Order: sequence, then C-alpha cells, then structure tokens
Amino acid sequence: MKKTQLALAVAALACASSAFAQQTEGNWMMRIRAVDIQPVKKWEDAGVLNRGSSDVYVQDKTIPEVDFTYFFTKNLAAELILTYPQKLNVKSETLGDLGSFDALPPTLTLQYHFMPESNFRPYVGAGINYTLISNSKVNKVAPLTLENDSWGAAFQIGFDYKIGANSYINFDVKKVQIDSDVKLNGNKVGKVTLDPLLVGIGYGFKF
Repeated sequence: MKKTQLALAVAALACASSAFAQQTEGNWMMRIRAVDIQPVKKWEDAGVLNRGSSDVYVQDKTIPEVDFTYFFTKNLAAELILTYPQKLNVKSETLGDLGSFDALPPTLTLQYHFMPESNFRPYVGAGINYTLISNSKVNKVAPLTLENDSWGAAFQIGFDYKIGANSYINFDVKKVQIDSDVKLNGNKVGKVTLDPLLVGIGYGFKF
C-alpha cells in the first residue's frame, strides 16, 4: 500500500514538474553572432587633420557578439547585446593609419516578434546604446583624444529560423547612433560620427 502511495506521489510530482516546465519553457534565448561593424565615414576635425570628413574614417570590423533575450510574452521580448571592448582603427584615404580606440557598446532593445509559432520568426526592435570609449590613440598627426562615452538610439530588424527543438539560425541588422567629441589637449576641436550599421548572423538556443 505504501509503495502504491509512493508511486502515485512520484507520478503526481512528475506531472506537476512537467506542467511547470511546459509553462516556463522558452522564456530565454541566447544567441552567438558574428557581426560586421560598418561605421559611416564622417569625421569633423575643424582643420586639425586638414582632411575632409570622408577622408578620415573608422575602419569596418567583424566582431563576436553574444546576446540574451527574455520573452515577456510570445511576441514581446527584451534583448541585451554584449561583446568585449573592440579595437577600432582610424584611417585616412591619403595619410593611412591615424591610430585607434577601444569601444565597448552594450545595447538594450525591446522587440516585437511576428509569427512566434512558425519556423520563420521575423522581429523588429528599438532601444538604447551606451558605448564606452577608452584607450584613444589617434595621434599620428596630432595628439587627439575622444570623449569617454556615447549614448544613442538603436534600431533593429531580423529573424530567427527554427532548425531544431530549441535551436535557431539568426540574421540581424541594427543601426546604432554613436558619436564622440574629438579633443586636442582637452579642448573640443571636432566630432566623429560612427552611427554604424551592424550586420550579424549566428546561432540561437532557447531555454
């Protein structure tokens, strides 16, 4: 009798656990992406470099990225986009290498996911980007430094394509507002506008 009661209790617990798992499964998704950073060519140096705004630019770069998405509902989610500090090179069409700086750009977006029950799941998002700028060494022509940080809007469009029970291929495009004052001996002498287009492809796992 006791064995029967114990078996029934274990079965009830298993059913309850299964029901709870089904209820909470799929709230989180982690993605790993390769992202190509494509900054705009816009550098206003107030004559310090004696070059046009399209001559001085920040070079494109492909970086690794990881993001965590939490689904409030099947359609509504928030995504935190992370990477480690990235070294970006400053170039001139005529002068060559001008130096570099490090950028750490965490971004938070609120997303709306269409067709959450299908294999193809497009989404759009909008949010905010904070970029921490450090280790500025743009000093080939003049000892220039960049402002320490930047706040700006971020816009996003992409899709997840289901390839397994919890596995997805992801394609994502973001436009992010990033700019920084250019300083010479602590005085503002211009402005660099990055506003990069970020094109990424990667793998996602939902849990």
